[in-house]
Amino acid sequence: MHLYKKLQQHFFTREFLFFLFIGCINTFNCSVIAAFFVYWLPDANAAFNIGYLLSLTFAYYLNSKIVFKQRLNKAQYLRFCLSYLPNFLVQNFIVVLFYNMLAFPPIISYLFAAIIGVPVTFLLVKIFAFRQ
Repeated sequence: MHLYKKLQQHFFTREFLFFLFIGCINTFNCSVIAAFFVYWLPDANAAFNIGYLLSLTFAYYLNSKIVFKQRLNKAQYLRFCLSYLPNFLVQNFIVVLFYNMLAFPPIISYLFAAIIGVPVTFLLVKIFAFRQ
């Protein structure tokens, strides 16, 4: 029962709902940016990486202002980016799997990749980046 209370404390909150909403916005941004770059680059994986990195800065801004209500600062931005590193690695693996190995279209591969790792990323961002 203690584990349930801990999960409830973190995931049944306004913060997590807003984090999910911003995650949807970020997924859309990443996917659109990646889809744009896939026409300019011969490698869909490189296009995904560019989309991911560009959308990460916007995600930091939204999470700072809306979810955790904190001022922007460089150290926090760095911790935020580091918090997304495990998610980034998992998403890259998913893109390689679905796009390169299973021949799914790039946009579908990007969307599948975005669905993976949300709860872990939320905890890393909340505890490590925003120190809550």
